[in-house]
Amino acid sequence: MKQQLSLGLLRISMGWIFLWAFFDKLFGLGYATVAGKSWLDGVSPTVGFLKFGTTGPFKSIFEGMAGNPIVDWLFMLGLLGVGTALVLGIGKKLSTMSGSLLLLLMWLAVLPPKNNPFMDDHIIYIFVLQLLLQLHSGEAFGLGKWWNETKLVKTLPFLK
Repeated sequence: MKQQLSLGLLRISMGWIFLWAFFDKLFGLGYATVAGKSWLDGVSPTVGFLKFGTTGPFKSIFEGMAGNPIVDWLFMLGLLGVGTALVLGIGKKLSTMSGSLLLLLMWLAVLPPKNNPFMDDHIIYIFVLQLLLQLHSGEAFGLGKWWNETKLVKTLPFLK
């Protein structure tokens, strides 16, 4: 029971990280995104990080994506989708793989990290997401069991 509680709390916490980033960028809640600079205010949610926060060998690639509406939509939908799925414990394959890809891209954008030659929180979070997938975390205080039995998931197993 303690392991299930820890697993469920870890999954929900990881989901909240993604959801909080989504809400802060959408509404400009004053944390990473200041009031008046939100997506709803017409400001790109990716331009600040991609234009001014990137470093290393892939800097020019990521800078070129800054402010692109398609990149903005993919980024925001990724944050929302991954966060919601993790919090609810559904769509574990799609959410953990999508979240891992998003985190890998963010890691590549700052390579090498400031405080370590290669390791940073993005890589640790990828490991956590993969662990959550392997341990069937959606069933620990989540809707995973129910979700896996739905007709939609039985028809489209990649949504499992």
